[in-house]
Amino acid sequence: MKKELLEHLRRTRAMRRSRHHTLKTQDHGGIHDTVSISERPATVEDRAVPGHWEGDLLCGSGSSQIATLVERQTRYVMLIKIASKDNETVVNALIGHAGKLPQELYKSLKWDRGTEMAGHKRFTVPTDIQVYFCDPQHPWQRGSNENTNGLLRQYFPKDTDLSMHSQANLNAVARRLNERPRKTLNYETPAQRFQQTIASTG
Repeated sequence: MKKELLEHLRRTRAMRRSRHHTLKTQDHGGIHDTVSISERPATVEDRAVPGHWEGDLLCGSGSSQIATLVERQTRYVMLIKIASKDNETVVNALIGHAGKLPQELYKSLKWDRGTEMAGHKRFTVPTDIQVYFCDPQHPWQRGSNENTNGLLRQYFPKDTDLSMHSQANLNAVARRLNERPRKTLNYETPAQRFQQTIASTG
C-alpha cells in the first residue's frame, strides 16, 4: 500500500535522503577538513547578501551526471556538463566555471558530503570560494538546490543518459528555469533578479 501511495507523489522517494547518505560521516569517504554550514556568516542563511550558491550532482543512467548550481538569493540556476563524477573531474569543471562570474557574485558554495567534493581545498585555493558542507543526512540544508533538481527532472529523467546533452543544451534548459516567474521572488524571474544583482555590484 505504501509503495502504491508513493507513486502518486511528484517525487516518489519515501524520504528526502541524499544518495550519499551512507558515506556521510565526518571524514569517511576521503573528505577531510570539511567546514560545516554552521560556520557560515548569518547573512548567508537569511539570503541578505548575493553570491552564495548551493551545488549538487544530478545523476542519470550509466553513471552520467550534471553539476547543478543555484544562487540562494536570486534562485538563479547554472548547469555544468561533467564527464565523470570523480572528484578531480568535478573540481576541475567547477574551477573552470567559477571564472565566468565576478567574485562578488560567487563567494561560497554549499555541497553535501558526496565524495565528488573530496578535493574541495583544490577548488578553494585558485577561486577563493569557500566550500561549506551540509550535516550528514541533511539534504534539506540545500533546499534551493533540492527544489531545483526536482524541477530539472522534467528535462532530465533519472533513467536517461545525461552525457548526451551538450553544454549549449544545458544552458538552454537553465535559461528556461531562469525565465520562469517565482512566487518567492514576487513573481519576478531569477534572470531578472540576477541581472539586477549584477547591475548593483557593477
